[in-house]
Order: sequence, then C-alpha cells, then structure tokens
Amino acid sequence: MAFAYLPFTDIQEYKAVVVDSYHPNGLVLSHWRGSPTPEPLREDTSAGIVLQALKQNWPSLEEFSFVTANHFDVDGFVGVWALLNPELALQHEELLRQMAIIGDFRELNLEAPFAEEALKLVCWLNAEEKTHFYPPFGAGDLEENEITASVPKFHYFLHSFTQVLQQPDKFSAIWEPEFSQVRAGYLQVHGPETRVEKLPELGLVVIQTPEPVHYYALFSVTAGFDVVLSCYSNQRYELECKYTTWVDIASRPTLPRPDMRPLAQHLTTLEVAENQWKTEGPTDTGPLLRIHRQKLSKAQRYAHPYERPIYSSSISPAKLTGEITKYLTTYFSGVAPKQYWSWAEIKGLYKKN
Repeated sequence: MAFAYLPFTDIQEYKAVVVDSYHPNGLVLSHWRGSPTPEPLREDTSAGIVLQALKQNWPSLEEFSFVTANHFDVDGFVGVWALLNPELALQHEELLRQMAIIGDFRELNLEAPFAEEALKLVCWLNAEEKTHFYPPFGAGDLEENEITASVPKFHYFLHSFTQVLQQPDKFSAIWEPEFSQVRAGYLQVHGPETRVEKLPELGLVVIQTPEPVHYYALFSVTAGFDVVLSCYSNQRYELECKYTTWVDIASRPTLPRPDMRPLAQHLTTLEVAENQWKTEGPTDTGPLLRIHRQKLSKAQRYAHPYERPIYSSSISPAKLTGEITKYLTTYFSGVAPKQYWSWAEIKGLYKKN
C-alpha cells in the first residue's frame, strides 16, 4: 500500500482516500457531520479515523493510490501524512492523536501521554504556516480559494514534517515562542486566579480568568464540553460553540449546536446604548457571541482571544451567566444528548426555537 498526495482540485479525475473532507469519488475518512465514514473506523478526529484504518489494515485502502483533503489544518494534515507514512505513523500513533486533538479541538491536556511533544509539533506547524503561507481561514470566504491555496501548504509540510517529528528539539527556535505562550496561559487557567464552573446538563463551561489567553490554554479545561463562556476582567466576555459541535463526535453523546442569535438580541436589550451583541449562525465552523464594534474576519475569529479586542459589557458576570444558562435550558428543553446529529435535526431545532 503506497499513497501519493493528490490536490483536491483533481479529485474528479482520480479516485482517492478523502481525509477530513467529503467527496463521493473515493473512500471518505472524515469526522465531518454526516460523512460516510465506515462505522468501525469512527473516532473524534479525522486523523484518528485514518490511524484506525491503518491499525485495522482496512481492506478498501488497497483500492486507492491517492490521498487528498480540501483544506489544510493540523487534523487533516496529520491524516494525509499518516497515509503517506503508515509505518512511522503507527509508531507515533498516540502522539499524532494528541496533535489532532490539540489542533482541531484546542483541548490541551499536559498530563496526557505525549501531549507536550504533540504541542511542540503543533506549534511548529503553526509557526511555519504563518511564516510561509496565509493564516487559517485567510484564503478568503470562498471554499474554492482554500481548495486551491492549500495545495502548496501540503507539499511543503509533507516534505518537511517527518524530520521535525523525529528531531523536534532541532527546531525549537521555531516552536518555542508559541509553546512558551501556551504554557504561560495554561498556568493562568489552571492557577488560583481562574475559576471554572461546569454545567454538564447544558454542555457549558464558564471560565473566569483575568486576561485572554491562547486557545490551547483556554480550552484545556473544556474536554467533554461544547459551549464555552469566557469571562475576563472588566466584564469582557465571549461565548462560543466549540468545533466539537460542528463534527461527528464518536466518543460521547452531545447536545446539538444551539442557535445563539436570539440570545444575542436579548443580551443587546440588557446593555447600555453602544453595546450590541452579535454572533454567526449555527452552521458556521465557530460561532462567536460577543459585543460587536467592528466586523471580525473569519481569520480573526479563528485567531486566539488575546489577538482580538474584547469589549466591556454593562452586564455583570453573574447576570450574564444566568441569562445564558436560562436560554440554553429553554433551548434544550426536551432534547436528550445523542451521537451523530444531522444538520437537518440541528436546523429543525433552531427553527423551532
């Protein structure tokens, strides 16, 4: 079994294993919601699905010579690289799984085996991507832009990643700046200045911490939860649906992704005149509810909280938490957690509400 990378622009001409994406002309190994991934291979990340296919020596892999993906991110890249380097991938299986979890879900757990090593590699990928290419979601809002623009990224990283995997400390000058920043934020979020409240019946985590931090640090206390309210000093807030609510999670039942637009309208009525709350619709990859002063690009919304302005609200933390809790309680009334929500079910629920 030997694979070559196929740009997604050529998928209609050549059958391929389709990683972290969807196309009917091949074997789909993706956690995208509704993807026809074979049931025995399902995992939370697309890279995990690929590794499962390699571990099981999935028979239909033999039918393909190409592997492709329609965008570049850590999860998708790890899956593509693993199919090109199957023996090495299985040798580093848990490390690669941690990379996908950190990169896609931003859930860093430094107590997990291989997590620190995985963080170094993810930080190297991030730094090289920023240095040599456009940032995530920086290719524009059209899917076609990302499909085309991601191809040079794959060529670059598929060529260079193996050496970094085998000798990460040789590249410490590249990964160390972000790695140190994540560690500092991790200490803040896990330290005495931060208070974390978990409401499992709503899938909600409330994090009260002094200043915005790197996502890998912020979401380090959110594993198993899907909605995060971040409360910073001076009554600055952001409420967001994690990427875990956009994909099919195989390891646990979840509540469907809520529509937060009516909540934004309600919170605006509680504010002083200049403060308006806004958010994206539920089908966005990462809806972010916050006080709106100027429109953020998708790249800015995908960037870390400390990289964007977050404005002070006139609503107290206790009041805001109460309003959000009340909204979600009503929204999820009569709804039981389950696996594999369809987009039709999710859309039906927010139309009902």
